[in-house]
Amino acid sequence: MDSIKIIETFSVLPGKLYTSWLNSEEHSGFTGGEAEIYPIVGSKYSAWDNYISGTILELEPNKRVLMSWRTEEFEETDADSFLEIIFESKNGATLFILNHSNIPDGEGKKYEDGWKEHYITPMKKYFEKR
Repeated sequence: MDSIKIIETFSVLPGKLYTSWLNSEEHSGFTGGEAEIYPIVGSKYSAWDNYISGTILELEPNKRVLMSWRTEEFEETDADSFLEIIFESKNGATLFILNHSNIPDGEGKKYEDGWKEHYITPMKKYFEKR
């Protein structure tokens, strides 16, 4: 299985980034695709117009989110992957640490590029305006 780690700095506080990640309207706003997500452990979520789906597994308010994660491209027999986001305070900004594990073999680079293109870059633009 493949794994990805991406670390980026955002010029907003961890609480803002954490809350936005778990808010349907804001998540949709920074990705450009419809999202339905709630800050409730055990709740199902979807993002990118249902391309991504999973379950919220663990929450540490303003610090960490762990969720199961899969796309429409996963085979039915593929296990869910796991997405852990850590929101770390650093000099009035947030160190955003994305750990994505259990990705189907050979798919890591594709999903890493997707994270950067469809999440990190648009999130930077979205939060620059805030």
